[in-house]
Amino acid sequence: MKILICTGIFPPDIGGPAQYAKNLREEFIREKHQVKVMSYKFEKKLPSGLRHCFYFLKIIPLVLRTNLIIALDTFSVGLPVVCAAKIFRRKIIFRIGGDFLWESYVERSGNLMPLKKFYETAPILSVKEKIIFSLTKFVLRNSTALVFSTSWQKEIFEKNYNLNPKKSFIIENFYGEKIANLGFKEKKFLWAGRPLRLKNLENLKQVFVEAKKENGDIKLEIVSGVSQDELMQKIQNCYAVILPSISDVSPNLILEGIMANKPFILTKETGLYGKLKDIGIFIDPLDGEDIKKKVLFLADDNNYKEYKERVANFNFTHSWKQIAGEFLEIYKKL
Repeated sequence: MKILICTGIFPPDIGGPAQYAKNLREEFIREKHQVKVMSYKFEKKLPSGLRHCFYFLKIIPLVLRTNLIIALDTFSVGLPVVCAAKIFRRKIIFRIGGDFLWESYVERSGNLMPLKKFYETAPILSVKEKIIFSLTKFVLRNSTALVFSTSWQKEIFEKNYNLNPKKSFIIENFYGEKIANLGFKEKKFLWAGRPLRLKNLENLKQVFVEAKKENGDIKLEIVSGVSQDELMQKIQNCYAVILPSISDVSPNLILEGIMANKPFILTKETGLYGKLKDIGIFIDPLDGEDIKKKVLFLADDNNYKEYKERVANFNFTHSWKQIAGEFLEIYKKL
């Protein structure tokens, strides 16, 4: 097959979509498919709108020679890709990772509202956010198929964007084979990601200030903008992984921590809760006392040992080979 992967970012860019595109491309190539990846390059510097137009023109020659388009971002590449697919009658599968509309609202307003509640309460949106909502709805409803990593997000989107459930599918994130747990020298809880408001980082910092008054051994390490290799080294050497986001659909940081047999603390507002509820510690992201309580709980040696064993006994895997195969199975059904 001739496959085109459209993504806003690609290595050496850092981020989940970049790694997803890279690994999916490599797996398709291993299976002898012809694969092209189209990401933003110099046009990143162009204003929104003009950037989208340029990307549209850039992908047309590739779309004409493609059987299947896989898009990994509903906003940065969504509109130009879905328009090209409709004009040239190509099948397009959109993988929905996060939610750009909700992220934009939280960043602008400072209202730390969980994803599900955001759609339930329908807060007042800015003009820009209303445009994002309309464009997102257009992209989702004009795609050949949609892929979600969790049923949690799938249900939220189907309800609030009036999507056809028959064209929505679930392909879980990558769950890798176990790697070495290199132990730890300090009780260092690792947070990694983009320092956005929805990541709840300021509240987490304050929680550790208070928690250290009761346990001076604990530390919080904050990591942002490092390469994937650097991040994995930090995970292998940390005490535990912590992610108290207001919501987080299917965070790679937690799955990478599990690979290294690291105990973790994760927001309960996540699509991973059902799968991981028996092996991890889940918190109310809006309750600082709850976060503090769970941090101190995991800092206890006996509790740590128990949850380390729980994570070690979790041996579910979902390889890139399986992920690539699931995309092609969806394509056959379209």
